[in-house]
Amino acid sequence: MNLDQPWKIAALIGLLALLRIVWGLWRSAPGRHFTIELLDSGLIAFILVFLVIRPFVVQAFFIPSESMVPTLMPGDRILVNKFVCRLNEPRRGDIIVFDAPPEAVQGGGKKDFVKRLIGLPGDEIEIKVDDGVYINGRRLEDAPNVARPNYNWPEDDAGHATAQPYRVPDGCYFVLGDNRPYSHDSHKWGVLEARRLLGKAMVIFWPPMRIRLLGDNHGVRLEEGMRIVTQQGGDRRALAAR
Repeated sequence: MNLDQPWKIAALIGLLALLRIVWGLWRSAPGRHFTIELLDSGLIAFILVFLVIRPFVVQAFFIPSESMVPTLMPGDRILVNKFVCRLNEPRRGDIIVFDAPPEAVQGGGKKDFVKRLIGLPGDEIEIKVDDGVYINGRRLEDAPNVARPNYNWPEDDAGHATAQPYRVPDGCYFVLGDNRPYSHDSHKWGVLEARRLLGKAMVIFWPPMRIRLLGDNHGVRLEEGMRIVTQQGGDRRALAAR
C-alpha cells in the first residue's frame, strides 16, 4: 500500500481509531485488556511515525537513477533528516533532497530529487569541460571518484560557453549530481529555491552491503589559492584565499 498520499494515511488512522472504539466496547470481557493495550500502542506509534516523524524528522527515499553515482547507486534507499534543515542552513557539499521545480520535471507532476549542494547564495559558478567546477574563481575539490564534467557552463542561447560565471541569486542554491556528465541538475534547469529543500541525506540503509553514512561534507571544499572576484565596472582582481 502506498502511504505517500495524505488521504490514505488519514483513512488508515481512522480505521485504526474505529477498531479501537469497537474493542473498547468489549473492555470488560475477560482476556481483552492485553489486546486493547496492544492496539493502543500500535495506534500511538502509527500516529507518531506518519504525523510527526515522517513529515518533520526522518523519511526514507528510494534512489531510481544514476545521477549521483558513485555516491548513490540505483536501488539504494536512504534516510533523510528533515529536522536538521529547520535548525541550520545547508552547507556546501551536503547531499540534499528537494521538491523538484516544474522546469526540472520532464512531463510535469511532483517529484523529489537528490543532488549535491554546490553553490550557496551569492556564489559565482563556472564549469569547465574535463576540468571541474569553479566557485568564486577557485576550483572545487569534489567528493572521491566524482566524474569531471563533459560540458562548459554557463552557455549562451547557441550553446557556446560564455566564459562568465553565473551568480547564484539570494534565497537559492546551485545543485549538481555526482555523475556530472549524466545528471539532470542546475546546469540544465537552473537554481533551486531554498523553500523547496526537504532535508539532508544522512545514511544509506539498504541494501545491507551498501549501508554507510552520508552526512560528511568535508570532502567537498574549495582549493587553496587565489580567489577571483569581479569589481564594479567589470574588471577582475585576485584576492588571497581564506
